Amino acid sequence: MDPRACLGPRPPASPRRKPPPGAWDTHFHVLGPQARFPYSPTRKYTPPDAPLEACLRLHRTLGIDYGLVVHANTHGFDNRVDLDAVARAQGRYFAVVRLDGRCTAERAAELHAAGARGVRFAFNPEHGGSLDKAVFERVLEAVAPLGWFVELHFEADALPGLESWLKAIPAVVVIDHIGRVDAGRGVDQEPFRILRALIRRQNFWVKLSGIDRISRRPFPYDDVAPFAAALVEIAADRLIWGSDWPHTGVFDPARMPDDASLLDALAGLVPDDEIRRRILVDNPRRLLRLT
Repeated sequence: MDPRACLGPRPPASPRRKPPPGAWDTHFHVLGPQARFPYSPTRKYTPPDAPLEACLRLHRTLGIDYGLVVHANTHGFDNRVDLDAVARAQGRYFAVVRLDGRCTAERAAELHAAGARGVRFAFNPEHGGSLDKAVFERVLEAVAPLGWFVELHFEADALPGLESWLKAIPAVVVIDHIGRVDAGRGVDQEPFRILRALIRRQNFWVKLSGIDRISRRPFPYDDVAPFAAALVEIAADRLIWGSDWPHTGVFDPARMPDDASLLDALAGLVPDDEIRRRILVDNPRRLLRLT
């Protein structure tokens, strides 16, 4: 049986508040075209093509100058789609790739030369994938000389079982989508208490992305504001923003976010103009060691 077809993104609109020059989208995916970059046969769902041209059009409309193409489980372990996007974006994008136990230091060096700067382990059950700690250790050893960060996508309720392991990772760790916490459960929930403790550690970063996924409210997703405020108070210099375009795994049209609204919502989550500029401009550059 073919995986379920999910929805594609809305047409891009202009945000009410343009981001500052040099702004980054640190979490988006390029998907297909499938005729050139086939999807994995083990994927959990089938999104429509979201090719580079559509992504570039989105970023022009939003006023985003740079970005991180994050590998989606949809493409299995085939990173060609991400590296192609980096090559054709002419210096605007870097890549976060997905690697398995066959990874070697030589292969990692090749990926680095092609624009990869991080490796993602996505083991949130909703989106597919699983965590193999032996593979993780092998990959981490291969990429360590390159100074890459490790990006993790998991469900919030997994955090208590992952906490000790996470604290022992000897690398920069970037956590997707505010740890997938449920905004309706409030900031005192155990997963967010653990996330706050983790980000007090200097090697941990958090993406203010996927807010539409964790919110129980429509735009401006104001139930996420207390979570953002708590993270800003602890580590404003280790927060970054991402659109999560093209919003894979959405089946209900009412749940498909508007990307301009997601960018506008950031002003509500982080009302301080200077801190918001750091999140959009300065912090991504430091993460990527560009400054």
